[in-house]
Amino acid sequence: MLEARQLETKLASLYKAGKIVGGVYLGKGQEAVSASLGGCLEWGRDIFAPLIRDQGGRSAFGEPIIDCTRTYLGSAEGPMRGRDGNIHRGRPTSGLPAMISHLGASVSVVSGMLLARRIKGELDGVVGATSIGDGGTSTGAFHEGLNAAAVEKLPLVVAVANNQFAYSTPNERQFACDDLLDRARGYGVEGHDVDGTDFLACLRTMAEAVDRARQGRGPQMVVARLLRLSGHGEHDDASYVPETVRSGPYGRDCMDIAAAQMVESGYADETEIESWREAVTDEVQRALATAQREPDPNPWDERWEARSTNLLTVTDP
Repeated sequence: MLEARQLETKLASLYKAGKIVGGVYLGKGQEAVSASLGGCLEWGRDIFAPLIRDQGGRSAFGEPIIDCTRTYLGSAEGPMRGRDGNIHRGRPTSGLPAMISHLGASVSVVSGMLLARRIKGELDGVVGATSIGDGGTSTGAFHEGLNAAAVEKLPLVVAVANNQFAYSTPNERQFACDDLLDRARGYGVEGHDVDGTDFLACLRTMAEAVDRARQGRGPQMVVARLLRLSGHGEHDDASYVPETVRSGPYGRDCMDIAAAQMVESGYADETEIESWREAVTDEVQRALATAQREPDPNPWDERWEARSTNLLTVTDP
């Protein structure tokens, strides 16, 4: 969580300085939900398809921080070789498919990856997970994907960050059901509700959902109640969020709650937490410095080819 917050703070500064091409979308306020989910999964064994506010989950799952800085800064050494949008990065062979902007589509992607494991006899003990926002649960891709996963009884966990706004559209203008968990029940999917600002509650709830999926109980959906503590992206000032919502229970910062819970439980004291913060700040600075020194992609040196059929090969610039 600390790493995600420090990293994204730096990325926001670089964006405002004109050093990043494309949008920057922060997970500020969602770190507890995202990191709890990613931390319950195993790199190289499970599958995790993160969304735009899932840096906490990416780090907890095992994505190297250098993958993030290289992709945002367009380094040719990054996992996408500087060819794709800055948040569309992944390592599919390690269980981290690249993010898809069409919200809801990752539900089907993860389900397909789980089905492929089943066909190959490699599904035992595996869990696939993805994240989505409240607005994304109104898309057709979400409903088709969740229904198919339920029918196939796949070990899928869908984390819904109900941050009260689909970009600028409030919940009351998004859906008419009493609770987003109704959408899980409608497809025969087990649902879980959690306060997304409460770190320990997120840990317990995500662990339960992942365990149930791993035990063969089919898809699980977790709805986390929280507030996005930034705009939709760094281009958005979130002026549409009423002050009554900002000052309400969802406006709490999960980072502050987590630190207090660590101290209260005796897991760490304030001095140790500060040392963690300093350590991740140094790590972030090193990763950014490395990416900034690396070359940009050079189209004249590229070999664009369809490797499976070899129909398209460019050898002479």
